[in-house]
Amino acid sequence: MIGILSLSFLGLFLGLLLGYAAKVFAVEADSVAVELAEMMPGTNCGQCGLAGCTAAAEALVRGEAPATVCPGGGVALAQAIAAKLGIALSLDGLEDPGPQVATVAEEICIGCGKCLKGCATDAIVGAAKQIHGVLDEACTGCGGCMDLCPTGAIVLRPLPQQLKDWNWAKPAFA
Repeated sequence: MIGILSLSFLGLFLGLLLGYAAKVFAVEADSVAVELAEMMPGTNCGQCGLAGCTAAAEALVRGEAPATVCPGGGVALAQAIAAKLGIALSLDGLEDPGPQVATVAEEICIGCGKCLKGCATDAIVGAAKQIHGVLDEACTGCGGCMDLCPTGAIVLRPLPQQLKDWNWAKPAFA
C-alpha cells in the first residue's frame, strides 16, 4: 500500500511540475503563421525547399517566400495565401495540372524500396524485392517519390474521377 501511495504522490507532483513548466516556458506562435500552416497540405513534403509547411508559413509571414511557395497546394492555395496576407499574386509560370497521384509502372519496378522512404504520407505500399503500389486515397501528388526511383517507374497522373466528385457537363445550346 505504501508503494502505491508513494508512486501516486510522485506522479501527482511530477505532473504538476510539468504543467507549471509548460506555462512558464511556453513559446508564443505568430497567429498568422499558424493559420497559414493550417491552410497548407501539411504533408511536409519539402517541395518548396523549406523544412516543412510550418517553416514555409513562417517564411511567408516574414516576406521571404512568395505566395506560390507550395507547389502541392496549386493555384487555389496561392490565391488563398495572397488574400490572407493582402499581397499581390503573380501566377506567371505557375501551372496547375489539377489533382494528381503517383502510379507505379509494374513492368519497370525493381522493388528496391527507395520510394517507400521518400513518401511523406506512406501512400506507397510494398515490400523489398516486390512490386510496389500507390494508394490513391493517401497520395497527395507531391512527387517526392519520383526523384528517388532509380528506374523511373513512378509517374504522376491525373486523379481518376470517381462517382463522388463527378459532375455532369453542361449542355451546349445552339
